[in-house]
Amino acid sequence: MSRIHEALKKAAQERAAQSGENGKELIEFVETGAAPPPIPASPAINSEAGHKSSTSGSTSAYESFVAKCKRVEWQTEARYSAFADETANRAGAEKFRTLRSRLYQIASVQPLKRILLTSSVPEEGKTFVTLNLAQSFVRQAERKALLVDADLRASRLHVALGAPSRPGLTEYLRGELSLSDVMQVGTTGNLCFIPGGGEVSNPSELLHSDKMKELLEIVTPHFDWILLDSPPSIAVHDASALADMCDGVLFVVRAGMTDFEVAKKAAAEFQEKNLLGVILNRVEKSETYGDYYYGYSRERGDL
Repeated sequence: MSRIHEALKKAAQERAAQSGENGKELIEFVETGAAPPPIPASPAINSEAGHKSSTSGSTSAYESFVAKCKRVEWQTEARYSAFADETANRAGAEKFRTLRSRLYQIASVQPLKRILLTSSVPEEGKTFVTLNLAQSFVRQAERKALLVDADLRASRLHVALGAPSRPGLTEYLRGELSLSDVMQVGTTGNLCFIPGGGEVSNPSELLHSDKMKELLEIVTPHFDWILLDSPPSIAVHDASALADMCDGVLFVVRAGMTDFEVAKKAAAEFQEKNLLGVILNRVEKSETYGDYYYGYSRERGDL
């Protein structure tokens, strides 16, 4: 827990130091386990293009899998994406590339494909981090990623992506529609998205169901990375249950807002569920964190 405490204390220090909003965004990743081995000198990990995909099955198998899904031209706004205008947001995009590289390092020593992203309370930035991490993955040639909005109580990933909100996960889990009916495919073809779908009265039952496990088993062979945006963990048990279906958990903490004791209690719940690390979001520029940070306007809302 020592490295978790280190990350959470940094967030608490930022909270104490801040006297107002200044609209800056920086993510910092603090791993909870031992440091993985150095990244191999391979274009598969170190470059944005030119490497061979590690996805199980051939490209033709993937194309057959998504052939019946709806192709959508998402309207992602620059305020939600560090990659929409990399000239202006170079530092922000680089932070997500760094996080991506660290995950590849971890994946080199343990199975890692399904990743759950959660936080202790709402408005810490988990949805923002989920979207940008997925975008960093698919900027590598032939890498394929799937975004799943599993926060059925307050779905927001479709807002960040600029995508239709339904049909989605709820319609699939209730058996009303097939997977191809609810999965959207971006114009580049290597990023797919399952939105939250319509409102339901029993989100926990749906997320904890065998149907949800079945969904993950179906999609896993076709993607390099599957990212699930889950509900905050303090209020409901959904994130903990979903973590049991995933290979690892990333815990998002918003510096300057999240209470230290609340975040520590929430993160502790995932210690036995392969907690990969803590992502500090909205870190202030300081000597501790260096000079890289990404402008994040309050106008966009907290995702």
